[in-house]
Amino acid sequence: MKFNILTLFKESIEPYIQSSILQKAIEKNLLEVDVINFRDFSNNKHKKVDDTPYGGGAGMVLQAQPIIDSIKEIKKTQPETYVIFPSPAGKTLNQDKLKELSKKSNITLICGRYEGLDQRAIDLVVDEEISLGEFILCGGELPSLCILEGVSRLLPGVLGNDESILEESYSKEIDGKKSHPVYTKPEVVEGLKVPEVLLSGNHKKIKEWKMSNLR
Repeated sequence: MKFNILTLFKESIEPYIQSSILQKAIEKNLLEVDVINFRDFSNNKHKKVDDTPYGGGAGMVLQAQPIIDSIKEIKKTQPETYVIFPSPAGKTLNQDKLKELSKKSNITLICGRYEGLDQRAIDLVVDEEISLGEFILCGGELPSLCILEGVSRLLPGVLGNDESILEESYSKEIDGKKSHPVYTKPEVVEGLKVPEVLLSGNHKKIKEWKMSNLR
């Protein structure tokens, strides 16, 4: 699977990719990530990519041209790429959306900055806006990394054991409850013991315990 990430701050994206499970996936040719500085596509002699908003207001707005030209260049060789703009205006990201995106072969993420992205770029080249929640960050780099990692870990072979995706406590939801408590060694921590049923080896009772303790 191929990801393109458009950002003004490659240095905030690349270290994470190079020091996580994503790097292992890249080394195994399961994943390809191209980090692109869209300032390189500015037609301004000073490589300016933002300007003041029409109608007034505080802050600066990212110009449409560098983003549009970046996407056009990507689509010359990757016409199938699915373009996502992480934005508070989008639908909130969840596991079902990550599963849906993991079926795609090519995704491009646009990292916004300042007061936002000129709406014409969104209208012309963005396929979907996605939000991490009802809060504001300085830019789209962290949301883009969340989408990248959330999708990538669903790809076959990226995790050491593909079955862990199916069994992990947060991957299921019943009546709005998403997880059960999890424990590891040692059996006792400051007087608190692991529930006996989890030590019993009785898989039926363990499954019943997990279902009855969803939260």
